Order: sequence, then structure tokens, then C-alpha cells
Amino acid sequence: MKYIKYLILFIIVSTLVGSIALVGIYFYIKPDLPSVTVLKDVRLQTPMRIYTHDGKLISQYGVKRRIPVKLEEVPQELINAVIATEDSRFYDHYGIDPIGIMRAAFNLAITGEKQQGASTLSMQLARGFFLTREKTYIRKIKEIFIALHMEQELSKQEILELYLNKVELGHRAFGFGAAAQVYYGKPLSKLNLAQLATLAGLPQAPSVLNPISRPERSIERRRIVLLRMLDEKLITRAQFDEAANQPVSSRKHGAEIALDAPYLADLIYNEMIEIYGKEEAETGGYQVYATASSHLQAAAQDAVVRNVHDYDERHGYRGPVQYLWNAPLTKEDGTPDSETQAQQKSSAKTRDAWDTDSIISALKQVTSYTPLIPAVVLEVHEQAITVLDRDEQKRVIEWAGMDWAREYITDSRQGNEPEKAADIVSEGAVIHIREQDGQWRLSQIPDVSGALIAIDPKNGAVQAVVGGYSFYQSQFNRATQAKRQVGSNIKPFVYSAALEHGYTLASVINDAPINQWNAATGVAWRPENSPAEYDGPIRMRKALGKSKNVVSVRLLRGVGLDATVKHLARFGFNEREIPRDETVSLGSGSHSPLEMVRAMSVIANGGFLVKPYFIDNIQDEFGEVLWQAKPVWACNPCNDAVADAEEKDIETLLAEQLNQDQALAMPDDEDAKQPAPQVISAQNAFLVSEMMRTGVRANGSWNNKTYWLGTGWRARNILQREDIAGKTGTTNDSRDTWFSGFHHTLVATAWLGFDDMNRKLGRATRNQNLINRDPERFNWIGNAMIGSEDGAKAAGPAWIRFMQVALNEVPYSPMPIPENIVRVRIDRTTGKLTRRTDHTTLFEYFLQGTEPTSYIREDEIIDPAELDSPNEPEPEEVF
Repeated sequence: MKYIKYLILFIIVSTLVGSIALVGIYFYIKPDLPSVTVLKDVRLQTPMRIYTHDGKLISQYGVKRRIPVKLEEVPQELINAVIATEDSRFYDHYGIDPIGIMRAAFNLAITGEKQQGASTLSMQLARGFFLTREKTYIRKIKEIFIALHMEQELSKQEILELYLNKVELGHRAFGFGAAAQVYYGKPLSKLNLAQLATLAGLPQAPSVLNPISRPERSIERRRIVLLRMLDEKLITRAQFDEAANQPVSSRKHGAEIALDAPYLADLIYNEMIEIYGKEEAETGGYQVYATASSHLQAAAQDAVVRNVHDYDERHGYRGPVQYLWNAPLTKEDGTPDSETQAQQKSSAKTRDAWDTDSIISALKQVTSYTPLIPAVVLEVHEQAITVLDRDEQKRVIEWAGMDWAREYITDSRQGNEPEKAADIVSEGAVIHIREQDGQWRLSQIPDVSGALIAIDPKNGAVQAVVGGYSFYQSQFNRATQAKRQVGSNIKPFVYSAALEHGYTLASVINDAPINQWNAATGVAWRPENSPAEYDGPIRMRKALGKSKNVVSVRLLRGVGLDATVKHLARFGFNEREIPRDETVSLGSGSHSPLEMVRAMSVIANGGFLVKPYFIDNIQDEFGEVLWQAKPVWACNPCNDAVADAEEKDIETLLAEQLNQDQALAMPDDEDAKQPAPQVISAQNAFLVSEMMRTGVRANGSWNNKTYWLGTGWRARNILQREDIAGKTGTTNDSRDTWFSGFHHTLVATAWLGFDDMNRKLGRATRNQNLINRDPERFNWIGNAMIGSEDGAKAAGPAWIRFMQVALNEVPYSPMPIPENIVRVRIDRTTGKLTRRTDHTTLFEYFLQGTEPTSYIREDEIIDPAELDSPNEPEPEEVF
């Protein structure tokens, strides 16, 4: 009895001392213990994901990869695997597992090593959020206290969901949603038991147990997980055998990029950084939805890339990247030894050819950008070549895919058309190839650059943006950042100013040379038409359609320089960037494609200045909308809201619009539309659009000799629709080329030029190979176009290709005719009223009250049919 008393006393004292020690330890470390209540509103570090408007992922930003999942979205097999492996008594304990702790303590006493941590899921979660992986007693004690607190504050389901989203699983994947994507490229719901068991085995040591870095050890770990599930009767023996014998099926995957649109993604990313700061934007789990749809964005990217290649190919082939063998010999001065090269090219056998492994290794070092693929020429046939590409695929480039490759001499000179493949490349040459229209083609990295941007004119929502040939070649966004001379793209706005000052579409202006002496400089200014042809008296509609330079200058003089500059500023151009001389009427000012497309939208939407924007809405990681764009709309009134812009100057209008935009995040009435300032009348916008319609089509009658072509006539020929309008733009020496145009539901601007502003786009000579291959398409927008580069040839094709896709399913819908617009019959030559109804007349639109009041006399009538020849060649002869 005495010993029993001592034993009981010892137990009581030990318990008391242990309790006091435990309480002492708790109060000692209490200041260092975090408040677990923060887990109630925890925000996991989740990368920002950017989507198109229709939900296609285009980019992801952030170091940590995490795809948060709700517990109900997690397969039960994964939950079973995690609990069986990491904490089989998870639902039975209160944060700590006494049995596990005793087992770990016993193991420590026997081995002297801390081999078992006895950590529950709650303790692992506590360590993941608040502590480190350092194996110390004080860390373990803290872990225990935090876990106990956690169990008081959170339910088991909440703890489990946090754990599944927080745990580190290797290769920068945090949480099982991200791990499924990184290792298998699939969501959790698409994984089988073997794959889920592999993931469930990662928390113990993700760096050495993952199936990418250590596949053998991952198989061993997977077997342990499956055995634990079998022991717990969570799977059957048959399921165990099937899953345990599955081969490793993982490889490293990036984010599930559905559409690679880096220029668009970069714009949105930078905007998010401005709003939230870099760290918050990249870790806050924001899901950002762009205004652009994947359909239109892809169409814009394809249009720009194809157009850049078309220009590049019609100016000649600059030769292979390098030679792996059979390198052409050169003379001592470095020039090619033509005689020796000819002998090399005529040789039927490959000399010193490399083996496949060496070729592939060399090709992987070659710089390339999508859609280009590096390849080496293995065989040269009469009019074809066989190549091996970087993906170890052998491909045959037929003659139709390489007959364009005349030698590049300068931007304005090309060599003779090749007659056989040996005139272009030799065996051993490293080249680039690309696929176009189902055919493999010889290609090259282009020197020229291009851009395209499209917006919805109703509210400024950007529908597509492409800032260059490849973001990975140059991150400079030419669509939003490049300030380039706009050339004749400015003329619609000059003509709009003329309409505001009494001119009409039927006003006749003298298309004749201007020779103005400048006494200050001692130089005469002689603006010329391009081409240098003059029609004499010409109506305004026709002058804009034919882009007559001297008419634009005369209109500016009629309106006045200051009045014209003020009017241009109403379209959103910075007045300080508008030249204060008469060259402004010819487009000497420099503006970005974004500025141009915004200005064009004013004409397309009836006179309203909208503000382009790229982000439609921002959501949290679980899809809750945090912010919704509230743009200004081209309407007045909008929902009975009246905005009278006509009496205000442009600075006031723009300031008001800026203030509106800043206050749009949380409007009182979320359904209310904010009206955009109306900067020109609906009638003015309609009349300008009418003039621009003639610029994209053939006009008049060939038989009656009233036929003439707008500068962008190919647009109507290819798109086959009358409800479009557009304007070409070409600067001096063709350094910048533009095409801006619209359907009243979509406005787009395309640009093509060199980043080096001193480099001219030059001219392309006739390539008979292309004409012989497809004579009927010679007048189309492909490589066969010849002559000096201009807006119609160089930039127009990108706009047309984009609009072909964008308007494919859009029904014919002409621009609505506003009130107070009348239509009367006039004489083609003088613009006066006429009683005739033949080919010498046409119907024209006027603002009511500005239509002509006098009729043409019979002796004034000029019948084009009686002239010797029309002013224009037949369309089949126009290139």
C-alpha cells in the first residue's frame, strides 16, 4: 500500500508539474502565437489569371501556381488518400493525435532521431501558414497550440479545404488543384486513382517524391498511399492492383493557355499592377476577364502575322540562317564565290551531312518565333526540298511554298525569279518554315513590324489588340505605344471640319497643284497628290475616296488652321501633338493606332467620343465579381440621362469623361449607362462615313466612263459588302502605312512599317512565278502585288483579313441615317441639282438646308461617255 501511495503521489505531482510547465510554456510563447481567426478570411497566394471575354485563358502571372478548389469539387478518392496517408484519425481528434505523439516519442526514445513528426493535418496546416519546416521542439510546441486554436475556430471541413489548397506539392505548385495541372495538365476531376494517389503522396517530401524529378520514388510513395487506402478499406484489392501497376504518366505542364495573346495580356497585367500593386496583383487570386473575345483576338493575330509575312516575302529572301554543312564559299573580300556555289548547288549528293542528333541539337539553338519552325535542308530536288525540323519531323516543301523566294537585294530591289530549288537553298542550310493554308512554306523572320487594334464603337471595349509580329521578339506594343505619322488617315477628320464650316459632299474643290512660296525659309511648298495626277474640279466625296492631297490642303485653308486643329482635337487627339501648320491636313502628325481607332469610332458611332478599355470585369478566385467596367456609351440620352456636349470645349468634355471613368466602379444605379460626350453631330458623322464608303469600293460605271476607284477598293471586292467604310494612309517615302475602317458595330486600325523610322517600305517588282501559279488572284491582296508600298497594299490586307472573320456572321446593316439628312439628285461634275436621270447624275446626301438650290444648265453638262477614255484603268489592270 505504501508503494501504491507513492506511485499515486508521483502521478499527481507529475501531472501537476506537467500542467504547470505546459501552462508556463504556453504563456511564454503566447506572444509569438498568431491569431488563427485570420484563417476565417484567409486569402491564399493565388496567381492572377487573365481570360478572354468568352473565358479562354490567355495568361497567368505569379510565382506560385495555385488553382483554388472548393471541397465539394475535390474527388472523394483524393480526400480518402490524403486522410489515410497523412492523418487517419483526422475526424476523431481535436487538432493533435495523442496516439501519434506517443508513437513519435517512443521512436525518438529508441532511435534518438526525430524520424516521425506525428503532425496531424491541422498541425501541418498551422506550420504551412504560420511556421517553418525547421525541426525543433519549440516549433512543434507552437504547432500544437496553433492546431488546438484552429480546431476551436474552424470546422473539420474548413480545415481540410484550406489544407488541400495550401500544401506545397513541388514544382511551384501549391494546392492539389495546381498540382493536377502542373503534373498532368488536367483538373482534379479528370484524374484516375493512380494519379490521385501520386499527388496524395507528395506532401511528405514534394521535391524528391514528385513523378517528374524522381519517378521511381514517386511509384514507391504511390504504393504506400494505396496500401494505406487498402488498409482503411477505402479501395478494393482490384483497385489497388490496377492503380499500383499504372505507369508514370506525368510531365511538366504550364498553365492551360487556350489562346496565347501576350500583347493583350501584358496590357491587362500592367493595368492590374497600377490598380493593386505588383505583389497583390500577382498573388491575390484575381481572375481578369478582357473585353476581347478569343475569336476576334485570334483573327487579329493571324491577320497581322500573315500580312507581315506577305510583305516580307514579296520583297525577297534574305537567305538561310546558317549552314551546318556545305556552307557556301566566299572570296577573300567576303563576297560569295558564285562559281563554286553553283557547283555546290548542282551537286546531287550531300557532303559531310550531320547525324540526326547533331542536327536536332543545333536546331534547338536557333532563334524562332511562332509560327516559324527551324529546319535543316536534307535534300534538294528539282522544285522541292526535304527538310528535318526541330521536332524531328521530315517535311517536303513543294515549289508552291518556295517559288516566292527571289533574292532580297534592298527594300526596293529583288533578284530574278528562281527556276529551281537549288537557286534558293543547298543541303545543310538551316532555314525557317511555317504552315499556311495547309501547306508548308519556306519562310524567314520578318524585318518589318505590324499592329492592329479593334474596338466596339458603342462603348470603346477593345475587341482585339496586336502590338507586333511576336511579343517574344519585341514587347514594344506598337498598337498602343508607337506614335507614327498617320498620313492620309487624318483626312476624314479634316473633311469633318469642312462639313462643320459649310462644305457639303457635293462641294467642288480644285484638284490642281499648289505652289506656295515661303519667304521665311526661301523654299516653295509643293504638296503633291500620290500618284501625281490631278483631276481639276472634283466633288468632296470623290476627293476623299481618291485621297487627293491638294484638296485636303485647300479644305484646311477654307476652314482655317486653328479651327481645323480645334476640330481634330474633338476626336480625342492631344491638341499639343497636332502640328500647327498646313501639313497637318496631309497627316504629318504622329499618333498611335489606339488613338486612330478611337477617333474613327466617333464617325462610326454617330459622333460620340468613347474611351477604349481592356478589362470587362475582375473576379476573385472563386468567381465572385469584384469589379465590373462601367464604360461611357455612345448614346444621348442614355436611360433618360442627358449630356449636352455641344456647348462645351473639348478640354471640358475630356475632363468630364475622365471623372466619369474614375467614378464608374461603384455606381448608384448599376444598370444606368453613362453617356459619352458627343463631339460632332450625328449628321456630320454620317456624311463623313458616306465619303469613306466610296473609298473602299469601285464607283460609277465603266461602260459610261464614270468609273473610279477608291484607294481601298480591294476591301469591297473581297468582303463583298456595302456596309463598310475605310481610309488608307501612307506617309512620305512609305515609311508608315495605315488602313482604318469600320462597320458601324466594329472599328479597326491596321499599321505596317519598320521600327526604324528612317527605313522605307520600298517597292516590290513583278514576280512572274506567283502570276503563273494563280493568275486569277493576281489582283488580290497576296504576295503578287507590285509597285510602291502604300496603305492599301501594305496595311489594308491585315484589316481585310481581320474583318473577313469579324463580319462573317454579321448581317448586312448599313449605318443608320440620322434625322435632318436629305437625299437629292445632283450632277456628277458640278454638284448642282439636275433634272436628268442618266449616268451624268447621282443621288447625294446633305444636311437639310445645305443641299444645292440651283440647277445645272444644259450647256454646263459634261458627259463622261463622250470623252476619249475614262480616268481610271479597268479593275483587272489595277495592282
